[in-house]
Amino acid sequence: MKTDMIRQLNHMLERRLPEKRVFLRSENDTRFLRLSPLTQLAVLCGTSITIIWMTVATSIILMDAIGSGNLRQQANRDLVLFETRLSQLAEERDTRAAEAAAAQARFNTALEQVSVMQSQLLASQERLRELETGIDVTQANLREALKMRDEALEAQELLTAQLNGDAVGSTGVTVQDVEATVDVLASALSATAAERDEVVIDAHQAITQAKTLQVELKMMEEKNDRIFSQLEDAMTLSVAPLDKMFRNAGLSTDSLIKTVRSAYSGQGGPLTPITFSTKGGMPDTDSTRANELLDKMDRLNLYRIAAQKAPFALPLKSSFRYTSGFGQRWGRMHKGTDFASSYGTPIYATADGVVTFAGWQSGYGRLVKIQHEFGIETRYAHQSKLLVKVGQRVSRGEQIGAMGNSGRSTGTHLHYEIRVNGKAVNPMTYIKAANDVF
Repeated sequence: MKTDMIRQLNHMLERRLPEKRVFLRSENDTRFLRLSPLTQLAVLCGTSITIIWMTVATSIILMDAIGSGNLRQQANRDLVLFETRLSQLAEERDTRAAEAAAAQARFNTALEQVSVMQSQLLASQERLRELETGIDVTQANLREALKMRDEALEAQELLTAQLNGDAVGSTGVTVQDVEATVDVLASALSATAAERDEVVIDAHQAITQAKTLQVELKMMEEKNDRIFSQLEDAMTLSVAPLDKMFRNAGLSTDSLIKTVRSAYSGQGGPLTPITFSTKGGMPDTDSTRANELLDKMDRLNLYRIAAQKAPFALPLKSSFRYTSGFGQRWGRMHKGTDFASSYGTPIYATADGVVTFAGWQSGYGRLVKIQHEFGIETRYAHQSKLLVKVGQRVSRGEQIGAMGNSGRSTGTHLHYEIRVNGKAVNPMTYIKAANDVF
């Protein structure tokens, strides 16, 4: 049955594909191969399928090559844009640093002015209290002088009545005695009147001076209010970026300040709160505002100390490019960020700390580990040479080695890690958080 079907198919295809014979001739005899229509159809189908497959494969290869070229060009453009943006961020960082330094200088100058004006205000208040006391004494003296004048007038009237009523004989007082007494009383009265006039003049001058001092005190209070307002605004502008920087880095500001303050617990100095005698009353507004400013300035100084001790800086100062970020890579976790540059590029510590490891470690090659405050550790791997040793204390921006290709590495680069309490975190979190401050 199968043979009949083949025969029928050959018969149907014979019109289109007639049977052909291929002769093979040798030295001794001649042979031939018979190609039936069905065989020719199978050969044609196989050849067509092969040609179609080769065409599709070639098209896919060409499209892939074109797409790869576009991706490389796009990657190069993205890299150029990234490096341009990085340069702009570096310029903005320098500008913000200069502005912060200028703001700190203005704040220090304003604080000195506030201290001077506070001293003047206290001196003015003391003078005002002295003048008020002097006015009270003057008024008391004036009342005593007026009383003495009234008594002298009464005595004069009594003596004049006795003199006019010829009471000399009945009292035994002579006219000469009366006249002498009147002269003494008149002199005392004149002296009292003169003293009274002087007291009135002094009292008037004291009142005028007190009013002048009150006006000056009012103007000084208004000036103090303006200065306090400017200082409060300046402190808000200075503290807010630092506070945001630490929060973006995932650090608790309260815990951070507590840790820094415990390490710097000395007493006294310019940030000691201002205290004044209130005689049992509430502190005045200026003292309260001044203490609040000092608290903010203390917080600002603690933030700046903490910023030096946390890795908010770049480990490279020369030009570089990012080659690999934090996260999954090739089926495993890449626990840091890679920076590529020329061989021997200086590497710098990103914060103050103590070197806990400096040597060769499998995979990392030449490696430096630095322990910082707040449980933070930084690692600098694949170096060509190391410039620090274990136990050495380093400062932020101090060179610790040079870029190389040691360990498990495919090219010259720096593998930079940040670990918090032993857990690896994304270094770019700290670098980006400091862009608006440093």
